[in-house]
Amino acid sequence: MNLFLILCPVLVLLLSFPFLGVSAAANVSASRPAVANIGAIFTFNSTIGRVAKIAMEQAVKDVNANTSILHGTKLVLHMQDSNCSGFLGMIQSLRFMETDVAAIIGPQSSVVAHIISHVANELRVPLVSFAATDPTLTSLQFPFFVRTTQSDMYQMTAVAEIIDYYGWKEVIAIYIDDDYGRNGVSVLDDQLASRRCKISYKAAIKSGPIDRADITNLLVQVALMQSRIIVLHTNPDSGFMVFNVAHYLGMTTNGYVWIATDWLSSVLDSTTLPSETMDILQGVLVLRQHTPDSDRKKAFSSWWKKFTGGSLGLHSYGLYAYDSVFLLAHALDAFFSQGGIVSCTNYTSLRDDKPGGLNLDAMSIFDNGTLLLKNIERIDFVGLTGPVRFTSDRSLVRPAYDVVNVIGTGVHRVGYWSNYSGLSIVPPETLYTKPANKSSANQHLHSVIWPGDTLSKPRGWVFPNNGRQLRIGVPIRVGFREFVSPVRGTDMFKGFSIDVFTAAVNLLPYAVPYRFVPFGNGHENPSYTELVNLITTGYFDGAVGDIAITTNRTKIVDFTQPYAASGLVVVAPFKKINSGGWSFLRPFTPLMWTVTACFFFFIGIVVWILEHRINDEFRGPPKQQFITILWFSLSTLFFSHRENTMSTLGRLVVLIWLFVVLIINSSYTASLTSILTVQQLSSPISGIESLKSSDENIGFQVGSFAESYLAEDIGIPEKRLVRLGSPEEYAKALQLGSKNGGVGAIVDERPYVEIFLSTQCTFKIVGQEFTRSGWGFAFPRESPLAVDLSTAILQLSETGDLQRIHDKWMTRSSCLDNAEIDSDRLQLKSFWGLFLLCGMACFIALVIHFVQIMVRMRHAPPPEAASNSSSISGRFQRFLSLIDEKEESPRSERIKRNGDEGSSDHQLNGRHPKRIHFDLTPNSNR
Repeated sequence: MNLFLILCPVLVLLLSFPFLGVSAAANVSASRPAVANIGAIFTFNSTIGRVAKIAMEQAVKDVNANTSILHGTKLVLHMQDSNCSGFLGMIQSLRFMETDVAAIIGPQSSVVAHIISHVANELRVPLVSFAATDPTLTSLQFPFFVRTTQSDMYQMTAVAEIIDYYGWKEVIAIYIDDDYGRNGVSVLDDQLASRRCKISYKAAIKSGPIDRADITNLLVQVALMQSRIIVLHTNPDSGFMVFNVAHYLGMTTNGYVWIATDWLSSVLDSTTLPSETMDILQGVLVLRQHTPDSDRKKAFSSWWKKFTGGSLGLHSYGLYAYDSVFLLAHALDAFFSQGGIVSCTNYTSLRDDKPGGLNLDAMSIFDNGTLLLKNIERIDFVGLTGPVRFTSDRSLVRPAYDVVNVIGTGVHRVGYWSNYSGLSIVPPETLYTKPANKSSANQHLHSVIWPGDTLSKPRGWVFPNNGRQLRIGVPIRVGFREFVSPVRGTDMFKGFSIDVFTAAVNLLPYAVPYRFVPFGNGHENPSYTELVNLITTGYFDGAVGDIAITTNRTKIVDFTQPYAASGLVVVAPFKKINSGGWSFLRPFTPLMWTVTACFFFFIGIVVWILEHRINDEFRGPPKQQFITILWFSLSTLFFSHRENTMSTLGRLVVLIWLFVVLIINSSYTASLTSILTVQQLSSPISGIESLKSSDENIGFQVGSFAESYLAEDIGIPEKRLVRLGSPEEYAKALQLGSKNGGVGAIVDERPYVEIFLSTQCTFKIVGQEFTRSGWGFAFPRESPLAVDLSTAILQLSETGDLQRIHDKWMTRSSCLDNAEIDSDRLQLKSFWGLFLLCGMACFIALVIHFVQIMVRMRHAPPPEAASNSSSISGRFQRFLSLIDEKEESPRSERIKRNGDEGSSDHQLNGRHPKRIHFDLTPNSNR
């Protein structure tokens, strides 16, 4: 039958492997067969195919020479050329119908792999591909497809991490428009998005024959884009055409970054390119599949050079092709050891279709294909490419890439990437022995020579060269026009914010065409939140003005470095306070006076308790002792107390109390001096807290974020908020007051308040600044212009130009004293630590004192007259009597003891000692 009649329904007949020797297979015993047939489908005349063909042929020879692998079974390889065509790949796969193949190595192309994999699933024949890198092939849809090379999932992850390492945010992807290109770029897009980067433009090249004019038109569009980071994911033919046209258009010079996937490294490793081509590729970053160095790899490389005579280099795909043969040899060895045989069953699903004259009866299913597939998945050996072992999704373990830089006539390796530890300058094999560390601080690459022969990292973007000017939104203010105001009769603006923006743009190393677009009706200040929101919709490309950087705004746009400090403050009317007859009471608040007086009396009581039993000065009639307590406590204020403390606990309490009194005296003196010598200002509002708790109306500037802050964050009712639009309205509202339809205070940002107070001397800032923020210029998220302008603003600040612009627009205060009003009275919160320390000392002393009395009461015999001493009332009376009982002080005992010893000595010497009388009765006076 005509072969072409057989091949017509190729979509159905694909990979109809020829298990025609059913009768022969039936005679095969359970012993190992003499021959094991495997097939290979790839493109012979291609960068990958030329190397892979030699590598696989040599691998078959090495397998057959090693009797320990297949144990006498000869491995036979049948190769067919697909010529990178899906149609030809299907046709060539049918040629395997003439032989009993157990598996197929290939296909090389991802497009062909997608087609053949469907038939492989039906006929249960494993496909072992050493070059199809499409990430989507590793899926549940293709269970009989096994990849013996690295998936582009990992290659695109490496590209994304390189882009993130250098801080670029937007890239352009140029790719071949087929399964290989589209799916690879899709993965790159996902990996960039996870790192807050993105593909700003995707340029697809049609597969098949390419036209220079099409490439030129494509690159012209790329040149008009903002990004200068280009990722090239194509095949060699279209890739070199892109580089040639880019060189012609001046796109391989300074400022551009080209990152090519491993298609270019395969060409560079296997072929010596002309010097003209190498000149075009200077500075390109290239990824190459990493294969660890080993003695076996070095020996094979040496053989390769001798065999090819140096005319054909060895690349990583050739090594993977070599290992693919060994992988099938090991899998077949295990398959035969398990009793597996290459037997087939007719594919009966086509019999009911009445195929007519087509020889479809030859379609057969590999009965033991699933068993062979399981043995392939369990393979674990060390090949030329390192460990050959699969993960659960049938991907090779330890994916890694070399990062190389095209320099001169060759390439220079600048580092490695591995899925284990990211970017490094250390080989992945070394890092596998250490804990994984993918932190940003652990990512390193050597220096790169970029296009244009420069070591300076390119910025990665320029202003789009498409003739469009940036639309910069500028608010039209009604009040405080020193910051932003339109120039009458023109479309220009002036003011502090405008001058800062203009000066910063002039410092950029590239031109930024822009035009100011007014925002607002001119009758009232516009909403700055709405202005920022228009950036997210694309109506504005940026916003310039006195725009406060707030949390909600930073969630939707990017701000530059703040060019002016800002924060909300409270402005209120004030009155001068003259010193009066009762000014001496003003240093302390009423609570402070009350607590201090209570502590004076408390200390007197504590000292009396501690001294009453042993110190005669703290004994006597109740009236006298009460006066003693008051006199002692108050006299400590001037350190003039005449009563001596005799107990250790009493002295400790007095010592700590005198330290507290010293601090209080010093603070009181300093505050009173300030009150009597410095002009005092008073306001019924002391800050945002007192304003919140009051019922005063609060003014705010129209369009400011102060409205939402007061209503949402502080919780002030909206009925208390009054909209004000100009400094004149500020002054009028404050003068009227809340009771007359005005406001009790105004909350606004400090720069506005400083302008307002420069001409209004009857109002002051009260309290402290209760928010911290700044003013910046707003741009869309991930805009490189925000970063570059931030650098320019810092440069303006360092050179002093920013301060000079500030002095130009901010008028000096004409008021003599524009100080902020703050509370000048000393409060209890400033001294609570001292009172706490003193109170704890008193408490501890009292506890120790009463414990000593309880111990004495327990060991001392009860008085004879106390008949009810064992009852609770009796014990309490005994306790009270012990508290009031006179006890000889240690000092009196020493004096008595010394006096008795002196009398004995004098009597022994015949002398009469001098009599010393101590009256220790409770009513004695000193």
